[in-house]
Order: sequence, then structure tokens, then C-alpha cells
Amino acid sequence: MKIPLSYILRNLWARRLTSALTAAGLALVVFVFATVLMLDEGLKNTLVSTGEYDNAVIIRRAADTEVQSGVEREQATVATTHPAIAYGQDGQPLVSKETVVLISLNKRDSEKPSNVIIRGVSQTGLALRPQVKLVSGRMFRPGSSEIIAGDSIARRFSGTGIGETLRFGQRDWTVVGTFDAGKSGFDSEVWGDADQLMQAFRRQAFSSIIVRLNDSQRFAAFKQDIESDPRLTLEAKREREFYADQSKALSTFISILGMTLSLIFSIGAMIGAMVTMYAAVANRVTEIGTMRALGFKRRSILTAFLMESLALSLAGGMVGLVIASFMQFLSFSTTNFQSFSELAFGFTLNSAIAFKSLLFALVMGLIGGLLPAFRAARMKIVDSLRAA
Repeated sequence: MKIPLSYILRNLWARRLTSALTAAGLALVVFVFATVLMLDEGLKNTLVSTGEYDNAVIIRRAADTEVQSGVEREQATVATTHPAIAYGQDGQPLVSKETVVLISLNKRDSEKPSNVIIRGVSQTGLALRPQVKLVSGRMFRPGSSEIIAGDSIARRFSGTGIGETLRFGQRDWTVVGTFDAGKSGFDSEVWGDADQLMQAFRRQAFSSIIVRLNDSQRFAAFKQDIESDPRLTLEAKREREFYADQSKALSTFISILGMTLSLIFSIGAMIGAMVTMYAAVANRVTEIGTMRALGFKRRSILTAFLMESLALSLAGGMVGLVIASFMQFLSFSTTNFQSFSELAFGFTLNSAIAFKSLLFALVMGLIGGLLPAFRAARMKIVDSLRAA
């Protein structure tokens, strides 16, 4: 004979105060677990969406980031004559020779300094990044000390609003526009003319070269040609792959810290579930004996108590997941360990994270309810009825 589900749910309702407190503890753990996964997913989405699949990044061999890279002008000229590079409607190659530097800016709310990427781009730089759109002001003029700021930077840093002036590279730079990069990493950058930035910082080499391939299937051959050319000390990566690599160090840190906190909290939640279920067994000794006398087998008793624990954990998991979903309305900024610059990104919830969070809640419920369920199932009929 099987114990009906309605009986299991009625028992939880009869102990609704202790059930609610236990579910709340489980919900807190699931909230932490889900937000860590959402934060990691948001970071990866931000950096992966920064790159275009048809674009390739050329940097100095063995350089992990653009800040560490240097591409001499002669090498840049050789690399950008490759036949796999696409041409625009104006007949010019879709190439952007770029320079990347870090400067320190003060945040608007706290006046604390933080590193920000200043990217020097060519006039085709915007065309190579279709996700980047000017939202106010205008594009900087080539050959001028004008800059445009990413939307995230304009909101959070002093001197980055339209009409404001920044002082770096022994020059005053005027902000003439702001752009929205579609929640990609470019939102956390300031752009200006590459040649002017190189002069201001006395740079003799570009940091990277961005090229659009006329056929993405030709990337392997393009990479082979660039890296095997004896005149070059460069390597090529797909732009998406390049920016995805930038998330690895920070993603690993977030995952380790978050999983450690989740593990610590989950131990407390499982102990809470175990105490609740042990109390339920202690208060229902006579009831358990009566069910055994009526013909319910030990495995039915075991299953019933496990189902109670799982139902409790599922309810807590769903509550924690719902609360975590509201984190999607918030954004988060921190230092990217790869580039040592400020990076803003948000929380991203998807079906995989929801599934993992609910599964984590059920595992906690299973572990927390297993020992009390075994105790209930092992009770002898005579001893249970004598306790009455």
C-alpha cells in the first residue's frame, strides 16, 4: 500500500511554522547558489557578446590581453594585406588598428579611483562592432582630442558625461558622445582616435588589429598564415574566443567563492531540514505504528518521509529562485583580473541555472531527510503503539 500525496502535504501544513522556517533556510541557500551562477553567466555573456564571430583579433604572440600586446606598424601593414580580409562598400579593408591603455578615473558616487580602458580606434572600428550604437552626442572627429564614452562609464565615472573634459596623456580630452554597446564589455570603455592616443601616450606600436573576414570559414587558414609568417611575431584569434578568454580568471574566482559560500550555507540548511524531520518523526510515533499495523510497509513509510523532505526543499528552492530572479534588474562592476580594468555586467538567469538551483535544493532535502526517514521506517509496530 502506498501513502497518498495528500497525507504528506497535510502533515507539512500541520507543522506550517517549522516547515516555513526550514523552507526559508533552504531558500536562502538556493538564493546564494543561483545568484552566483547568474553572476558567472552574466560575466561570460558580457564578454562573449563583446566579440563578433566574423571578426579576428591579431595581437603579439603569447600576449593574453591587448594591454600586454604590441603590434609594430610594419607588421600591422603586412598582416592587413591578407586576402581573407573583407572590404567595405567604400572599397577600403575592414580593419581597425587599435591601441589600448589604462587610466585611473574617479567614480561619481564615491570618488574612489578605478582603472578604465581607453581604446583608440580607426574610423572603421565602429563598423566592425555592429552592437555599438551612439545614443547621444556625436562621433569623435579623426585627428582631434575628442572621445566618446560607453554608457556604463558615463553613468559611473566623473568627467565622462557629454561636454565634460578628462585629463590624461598630458592633454585635455572632450567627451562628445556616449554609446550603448548592447551590454557587452565595450560599455565599460572610452573610445578615441587611435593615432591621437598613440601620440599622447608616446606609443610606437598598436595594441591589436581587428579585421573582418570575408568568409568566417577561412579563419583557420588566416590564422595559419599570420602565425607562420617569418616577418610577424603575431597570433590571431576569433574575436569571440579572445574576449571569452578574458573572463576565465574572474569567472573562476566567482565560482570558487560562490560555491564555497553555498556549501557552507547548505550544511546549515541540511541540518535544519534534518532537525525538522526528526521532530516530525518524534511527534508521530503512534501514527507511524498505526500505519504499520494497517499494513503499510517500511518502504512506504520511508518514501512518505522522504517525500515530505523533498516537498519542503522544492518549496524553499522555488522561493529562493524567484527572489534570485529579481537580481536581473541589478548590475555589478568589478575589476577584470585579465585586463585590470573596471568591468560592468549583470545577473543572467536561464533555464539551465533554474534547473541546477532546484536540483541543488532537492539534493539538500534528500540528504537532510534521509536519516529521519530511515528512523521512521525502522520503528517496530509494538514499540510505536506502546509509546501512546
